Amino acid sequence: MARTAKHLLDELARPGPHQVLRGDLALVGMPGVVFTPAAGLGLPAIAFGHGWLQPPSRYRGLFRHLASWGVVVAAPGTHVGPLGSHRLLASDLRTALDVCSGVRLGDGAISVDQDKLGLAGHSTGGGAAALAAADDPRVKAVATLAAAQTKPFATDAAARCRVPSLHLVGGNDLVAPPSAHGELIAQAWGGPTQLRTLPKASHLGFAEGKHWSGLLVHGKSEHATQRVSRALLTAFFLVHLAGQKTYQPLLDEPVKAAPVTFETVSA
Repeated sequence: MARTAKHLLDELARPGPHQVLRGDLALVGMPGVVFTPAAGLGLPAIAFGHGWLQPPSRYRGLFRHLASWGVVVAAPGTHVGPLGSHRLLASDLRTALDVCSGVRLGDGAISVDQDKLGLAGHSTGGGAAALAAADDPRVKAVATLAAAQTKPFATDAAARCRVPSLHLVGGNDLVAPPSAHGELIAQAWGGPTQLRTLPKASHLGFAEGKHWSGLLVHGKSEHATQRVSRALLTAFFLVHLAGQKTYQPLLDEPVKAAPVTFETVSA
């Protein structure tokens, strides 16, 4: 019997079947982290862009969760200061994909399929993911969390992206209000796209734990926001990178905690 979106959401909100290993991008000359399943060949991989002032450590739960479901995650820890470059962060995201696809991870028991690469990001890191995807034909899927406009404009880059995308925005986001940021990026996207709004989510609801930037940036870590976003991102990348269509209903059917507010099914 086919499982409903609710059942799939409950399943994917829990950790997956893989043990998880953590590594360090510093080994290739870049600050940042890598999370992988303990073993697996031909795996999908994504590079993740952090939000404004947010270190990659604020997303460790998300990275570990994706890795437990078989997705390699690399997150550069560059440009975390107030004047960090969006353009250079986008370049570092592409470099992180190079590392995932070109370096044998772990003790040789882990490899990434170069045809299964994606990008994701939070806040300006989501905008940077759009910048990176527009200039990298290897990228097959992009997901953003509370995406924020960047310089160069993420909206301009989005128009050049032809791959599937998923954009999650917060109804209580006072830092990057969806109508001026995430919604515009989704509406400009050149390929199939879906925008879902989490009604109670704030800008920092997607980030984990506490951080001094909370004094400057509205919002705080929200368990409910992270639970739903982890499940949806996991489904999105398993479907579009790993080809696991079992989880397609979660992307197609209504989800009470994250209703679809904009969608295009083809370019």
